[in-house]
Amino acid sequence: GEKLSGPSLETLAIIAYKQPVTRQEIEFIRGVNVEGVLKALLEKGLIRIQGRKEIIGRPLLYGTSREFLEYFGLNSLEELPPIEEFVQQGEEIAVEDESKEITT
Repeated sequence: GEKLSGPSLETLAIIAYKQPVTRQEIEFIRGVNVEGVLKALLEKGLIRIQGRKEIIGRPLLYGTSREFLEYFGLNSLEELPPIEEFVQQGEEIAVEDESKEITT
């Protein structure tokens, strides 16, 4: 399958470990806007909308999908590795992006 970008993986990790979680909660943890990333993950079918949080504005709640488990070769969410390992697996994928940075 296609590789996920570093930001996608970080966002996916947060959703996997904190679900159900709102976009605002993810953005608070990552410190960046994740609207585009969420859209991409929804389109890939790795996450799904699990309803709305019963707070002001009733924001959407996101969680992982069946495809998420299949993508990472898991039978259930209980099999998720510690979050550090999960993000590290992704870091190896993300490293190639960093070499493109231009140093002045």
